[in-house]
Amino acid sequence: MVKSELPSASKEEFLSFLANHGLRIDNMIEGAVETAEDVHAGLKREDGTSSFLETHTWPVTMDVVRHYRANNRNITSVEVVSAILHDVMEDDERILNLYESKSYGFEAYLAYRFGNKVQKIASDLKIQPLENFPGSTDAERQTARFHDYCDILLEADYDVKVIKLADRLNNMNFIKRVPNHDKIRRYLREAEDFYIAYTIIPPKMPEFYKRLRQEYEELRTIKQVITA
Repeated sequence: MVKSELPSASKEEFLSFLANHGLRIDNMIEGAVETAEDVHAGLKREDGTSSFLETHTWPVTMDVVRHYRANNRNITSVEVVSAILHDVMEDDERILNLYESKSYGFEAYLAYRFGNKVQKIASDLKIQPLENFPGSTDAERQTARFHDYCDILLEADYDVKVIKLADRLNNMNFIKRVPNHDKIRRYLREAEDFYIAYTIIPPKMPEFYKRLRQEYEELRTIKQVITA
């Protein structure tokens, strides 16, 4: 049984949330919202109906802001923009279509528009294509890619860790709404192999540990019901 609610926010609710948490909606944040809307326009989640922006991009960024505020850490437009744009490097075909006139490339565009830190975070969080990794089967290549990504996350800055954990929590929470989806098994395996332990590797993030454990247990229950 699904216990936790599906996080969702409209663009207006998202911007109001930022303002209510003491963040000024400056040109940098406005530009990031515009870019996210360009890249993710019309994109749906795994259920085929839920808006990617409203159930992922905005809620993940809100989760990141809550973390910083709850832990009395300074948060600026840079961290907010990095959270908003954390998935923009994933949709390569759409990026190429939207920014084909920018011959210097999308990563360079991000650096020019939002700064090197934002561009680096987006690049660090990008999942690389399978063909970049060794292996005689897709399963072997997926394992190699996962191990490589874990190495990147272990060496990553605090900002990247917070965004990735908020991202993974959102994805695990959402996939419960699609009980036969293949990602359930992958999210369970990756939580067991890395993400649960990642929350308690310094800098420790105990609130993410508690929530990730809850999502893991709920996903495991769903998988057991399906396979029973």
